[in-house]
Amino acid sequence: MNEIECRFLEIDKGALIAKLLSIGATDFGEKMLEETIIYDKEGKWRDENRFVRIRKVGDHIELTYKEHRSHEVDGAYEIEFEIGDYAKAEMLFEKIGLTPWRHQQKLRHTLKLDGVTFDIDTWPNVPPYVEIEAGSEQELKDMVEKIGYDWKDTIFNNAAWVLENKYNTKVKDLKWFTFDRVE
Repeated sequence: MNEIECRFLEIDKGALIAKLLSIGATDFGEKMLEETIIYDKEGKWRDENRFVRIRKVGDHIELTYKEHRSHEVDGAYEIEFEIGDYAKAEMLFEKIGLTPWRHQQKLRHTLKLDGVTFDIDTWPNVPPYVEIEAGSEQELKDMVEKIGYDWKDTIFNNAAWVLENKYNTKVKDLKWFTFDRVE
């Protein structure tokens, strides 16, 4: 399923949260996301901007296949569903020849307003940014205007691109990208 999303970098996190709450957003709070990024053994997927991800948020574990076909508003494709065991999923992928490549963490503060999701992400050593996801490009544009952001400042690139090209963090080469370990 294609995602319709955009990002705004180097936001004032507190100001955005206050703005969203003042116009009626529901606050789902901030949580630590623990993730394992999985590529094919040859590493071709890294260059093709596709991966499998195991993500744990509290007791909730999801498995996702994601590919970024283009750097446009609807350029990301993903299949995502819930699973029960993080470690067994990692073992399964290793057994079938896919490599758990990188362990990573980020803090995510989620708010929702009128069916639009705002995920404010904080990665290790990177200023916070917001990913906004909506049902259509027009919904996205309307919400961007509603919160006082300028559509011309929108970034459609994926998180790895943002980390590598805007913040010089070569995340695709890292095995650990966590708040206590970057290598």
